[in-house]
Amino acid sequence: MSHNIGEAAGKVWTYLDKNGPSSVSKVTNETGLNKNDIQRAIGWLLKEDKLAIEMVGRAETLSLK
Repeated sequence: MSHNIGEAAGKVWTYLDKNGPSSVSKVTNETGLNKNDIQRAIGWLLKEDKLAIEMVGRAETLSLK
């Protein structure tokens, strides 16, 4: 299971690296990951201190540190 989470985290990181800050819903749609995998990947990246989350309006926006 942790291998799958690591792969999802890699997809999220790569997406943000190429596209810049994006909403959680946009990252979910663009990467094709399901909501559970996105949430786990966000947790993984936050724990590694590689991700920032900011509220922009009503949307959570993810960006790399």
